[in-house]
Amino acid sequence: MTIEAERRVALVTGASSGIGKSTAIKLVARGWRVIGVGRDPRRSAAAEAEIAAAAGDGGFTMVRADFTLMAEVKRAADEVASRTGRLDVLINNAGGVRDRQIVTAEGTEATFAANHLAPFLLTRELMPLLTASAAAQPPGTTRVIAVSSTAHRMIDALDFGDLQSLGGFQPALAYGRAKLASILFTRELARRAGPYGIVAQAMHPGRVASNFAAHGDEGLRAYMAAAETVSPDEPAETLTWLATEPQGGRPGGRYFYQKAEETPSPAAHDDAAASRLWAESETLLAKLGC
Repeated sequence: MTIEAERRVALVTGASSGIGKSTAIKLVARGWRVIGVGRDPRRSAAAEAEIAAAAGDGGFTMVRADFTLMAEVKRAADEVASRTGRLDVLINNAGGVRDRQIVTAEGTEATFAANHLAPFLLTRELMPLLTASAAAQPPGTTRVIAVSSTAHRMIDALDFGDLQSLGGFQPALAYGRAKLASILFTRELARRAGPYGIVAQAMHPGRVASNFAAHGDEGLRAYMAAAETVSPDEPAETLTWLATEPQGGRPGGRYFYQKAEETPSPAAHDDAAASRLWAESETLLAKLGC
């Protein structure tokens, strides 16, 4: 199915449940065409039926992909490009935390792959669509939004000698590094894509009642079970606001929580680290044939 050219189009990753599903529902309710990406076949099929029913006019479709594998990310990007000639907003929501080190068939660490490499690659592959949409819209209308986390504050600096925590793995720290990478990627993307009219922003969703901790370790599951949580609808409101409202526009490279700009950690302001992370990510992807 090819999406009609006149309606605004958003891509939401992790749309099979939680924040991503809620965000997709909110965007189709505003009349947007939405493409979702989901990993789990059962959840993806159920979400597609629910969101498509909410859209009511063929305004939603789902692509399946495992974002721990870069070959899957590239395939998903190709499928998206076959479905639409424009992309106004890309919401890099998919991610997650693991209870142990998992090295994928491609040789990458799963937490780093899903939370940083996948959105980096997906954004790169979809840049022609984003650039084309930006050229036809007022500056700042086309946006790339990253779901980061306050967990980035645990990390004083990225270790460029071991970006993927392959040498020593602690689940919470690996997740924190990946979410710091999300903000640094957002800052560098804002710098690089800003001249083309594309805005990049990051946000923290808060503690959300979702399946986020399902693959985490015992400590994280216990923490989330005891913590005060919010419905996925709350961060989805912020994502929808960032995608559609003027406040989510220029300048780019900012960090938000509950529809308000916040200041991330000092490490997240390190523009030299942001530039180096971009280069290191490209080198790693090149080794994977991407």
